[in-house]
Amino acid sequence: MVNKILIPCALDHAIESDYRKFMLRTILNNHLSLWTFLSLPALAMLIGYGRGQLSALELLHPTGEFSARLMIVAMMLGPLVALLGPKPWLGWLVKRRRYFGVAAFGYALLHLIFYVIDMETLADMLAEIGALGIWTGWLAMLLFVPLALTSNSAAMRALKAGWKKIQRLVYPTAVLVLIHWIFVHNNLGPALIHFIPLTLLIAVRAFRSPTSLKKGV
Repeated sequence: MVNKILIPCALDHAIESDYRKFMLRTILNNHLSLWTFLSLPALAMLIGYGRGQLSALELLHPTGEFSARLMIVAMMLGPLVALLGPKPWLGWLVKRRRYFGVAAFGYALLHLIFYVIDMETLADMLAEIGALGIWTGWLAMLLFVPLALTSNSAAMRALKAGWKKIQRLVYPTAVLVLIHWIFVHNNLGPALIHFIPLTLLIAVRAFRSPTSLKKGV
C-alpha cells in the first residue's frame, strides 16, 4: 500500500521538476525575456525622470555606467572562453553577446539625451567640447553607432570579412569611454575597478598559444 502511494508521488515530483526545467529553459532562451531584463534599469530611470523624481543631471552617471558595464560584459566573453574553455553558461552568454552590445549603445544614447537636456543649449555644449572628458565621450558615441548598426546577422552576412573590422572598433571605444569616465568625474578609482578585469582578460587572451588563436576562440 505504501509503495502504491509513493510511486505516484515520485512521478508527480519528477513531472513537476521537468516542467520547471522546461519553463526555465523557455524563459532563458526567449529573446524578449533578455531584452526585458536589460531594459529594466532604463525603464526605472525614465519613470523616475517622467515623475520628476530624478533630474537629467542625476541620470547622467547611472546611464553612462550601465552602458560601460554592458560593453565590458560583451567584451569579456571572448577572453573568458579562451581562459576557461567552453562552459554551458559561457556559451549561453556568447550566443547573446550582441544583445549586451546593443543594450550598451542604448544606455549610451540615453546618456547622451540626458546630457543634451541638462546642458539645454547648443552654445553651452560647444563651450565645453574641447575638454578631454567631453570630446572623448562624443567620439566614443560616434564609434558606437557603426558597432550597434552592424550587430545583427544581416550585417554580418552582407559585410563578410569587413564585419570583424567594424566590430574591432569596440577596443578604441572602450579606451575612449574609460578616459571620458575618469576625466568627467575626476575620479580614477571607480573607472579602473570596472575596466581592470577586462584589461587583464584581454592581456591573457593576447598571450594565448598559437593553437588557440587558430581556433579563433
